[in-house]
Amino acid sequence: PDGPAAARVAQSLGLPLSIKARGADISHWGAQGYSRTMMQQAAGQAAGLLSVSAALARDMADIGLPHGKITIHYTGLDRTQFRPLDRDGARGQVVLRFGLNLGADRLLASVGALIPRKGQAMVIRALAELPGTQLVLVGKGADEPALRALALDLGLAERVHFLGSLDHTALPLVLSAADAMALPSASEGLANAWVEALACGTPLVITDAGGARELVKVPSAGRIVERNPAAIAEGVRTVLAANYAPGVVAAEAAQFSWEANAEALAEYYEGLLA
Repeated sequence: PDGPAAARVAQSLGLPLSIKARGADISHWGAQGYSRTMMQQAAGQAAGLLSVSAALARDMADIGLPHGKITIHYTGLDRTQFRPLDRDGARGQVVLRFGLNLGADRLLASVGALIPRKGQAMVIRALAELPGTQLVLVGKGADEPALRALALDLGLAERVHFLGSLDHTALPLVLSAADAMALPSASEGLANAWVEALACGTPLVITDAGGARELVKVPSAGRIVERNPAAIAEGVRTVLAANYAPGVVAAEAAQFSWEANAEALAEYYEGLLA
């Protein structure tokens, strides 16, 4: 939604303009009449548009942005940080760092802002159907008090752990320690957390939002499920039973790196300036 402001600056300076869409900017602001009109005008002026997934590119076209201008530009990833770590070793570090008592329980992670759109309440409800499993929630947001109350009401407070926002030294530890990562979003472009989990060898249980099918193309990448607690629980059970090797899972994120991201972006900008 910053595109209209950037368009005014570009016009004043006589410079070409590129605008990138990431997800909620299209699903939320694109649904508002006044902002959609401004986004359409800015996109018409732009020399090019970027989208983080092919699915989001279709959503951009659906709200009237010129599809012929859109280039898919996948997210980058620091592969020196996000890579499969020894799961037992990572579990041990997570236990010490966050004071958890995991015992022999399986570990489910959910990484994302604690807001209704991300669907963590459904993951907590799914946990009620997953005995012997604990859940770590990574992220902060306005939904945290309600999520804590829900876990308490369901008798799950001892199995639901709020870790807050983590930096990129701690997040790979948590993802490598987890047996699966669940994020039943209502809408996405292509969530960084999906890619980061896969790169750490952790399969996904996600909803059919945004570019989900551009990542989960084979069973070892995880499952795409309906957006309800029962479906999420079944997806988690299926992934846990399959027990995919982390290296096999991580192979599904092999195309994501900052190097590939930068190379594609440089080629794109060169094309706009040619």
